[in-house]
Amino acid sequence: MAFTPTPRVLQLQQRLMAFMEEHIYPNETRHLQEAETLGPWAVLPVVEELKPKAKAVGLWNLFLPESEHGPGLSNLEYAPLCEIMGRSLLAPEVFNCSAPDTGNMEVLARYGTPEQQARWLKPLLAGEIRSCFAMTEPKVASSDATNIESLIQRDGGDYVINGHKWYTTGATDPRCQIAIFMGKSDPDNADRHRQQSMILVPMDSPGIEVKRSLPVFGFYGMPDRAAEVTFTNVRVPAANMLLGEGRGFEIAQGRLGPGRIHHCMRLIGLAERTLEKMCRRSLDRVAFGQPVATQGVTLERIAQARILIEQARLLTLNAAERMDMVGNKEAKTEIAMIKVAVPNMACQVVDWAIQVHGGGGTSNDFGLTHAYAMARLLRLADGPDEVHRNQIGKLELRKYR
Repeated sequence: MAFTPTPRVLQLQQRLMAFMEEHIYPNETRHLQEAETLGPWAVLPVVEELKPKAKAVGLWNLFLPESEHGPGLSNLEYAPLCEIMGRSLLAPEVFNCSAPDTGNMEVLARYGTPEQQARWLKPLLAGEIRSCFAMTEPKVASSDATNIESLIQRDGGDYVINGHKWYTTGATDPRCQIAIFMGKSDPDNADRHRQQSMILVPMDSPGIEVKRSLPVFGFYGMPDRAAEVTFTNVRVPAANMLLGEGRGFEIAQGRLGPGRIHHCMRLIGLAERTLEKMCRRSLDRVAFGQPVATQGVTLERIAQARILIEQARLLTLNAAERMDMVGNKEAKTEIAMIKVAVPNMACQVVDWAIQVHGGGGTSNDFGLTHAYAMARLLRLADGPDEVHRNQIGKLELRKYR
């Protein structure tokens, strides 16, 4: 099937690419330096300087479908735009299209009450605050979310929250004002998928401690702002409950579907940019009297990278169209397939690019180490490969039972 962008998307693509050329690519070195020197606990000035420029030209909140706060693009329309943003680790936040805020904004838009939306969604959409998503825990295998041990207990007009979370992306950001917290509100429920709830927890609540920033392959602050956070007798109003008790898994599925496909869209852009670097480096670098590009193994890897990227893009576009047609739940097979295929593809392409660059490829000079860290992280985030493969296999076998 041919996925032809609409005229509106083509126009947005042109504007987005022009913005990337003028503002994003020239500032990547600065972004890297600020991330390394200021660290994950600081606001990076370059990001804050570029946000108003993106908002002024209408390149803002592109991710949110059917929204009065953005262009209201479908998943299929958003895919090529997200891919462009994915070419740089600086870009997504500049356009207010970065995780975990995108997923949290979608949760609030889909499941939040008018009061919750006014208090938290509105400033998130404006880029005035940031948020985090507290689900994964260090003491259990969180790939099986029914293992989660954190508690959300009703006490009069409040809920009392206790839990130990980690890989809570965004928690170290000083602008982070709200967490979406997943824990057990009914641990004795016979249905393990009705034990969990999600609740909104202001980050300035007494009892919250952001204990440390967690590195990704030794990097702090980029490509992720992961953190370890404890919640000790944190008290929030009962009105902060999302959708109702026992509906945490329902919300999670609504949240993670778009989040997974957005990650894959961005990774395709990252892989595309990496292949470009690989080709340019192989043409410029001479070994044994000839450009590295002429070596048979290099040609084979470039060709295979192109094949893998095109396969991943088509698979992702198919998943996006399926989500638009039948919804996130019915498109679970397609979403699971791209969540396995795309990060593995990106890891392989970046690895080949590092090899072509030689020793320099293992430094930060070419942006390949950060690219690999992002790709490798996403083989675990939003569900590890093994979980998605098991789901795909079970769904396939179901056809023959």
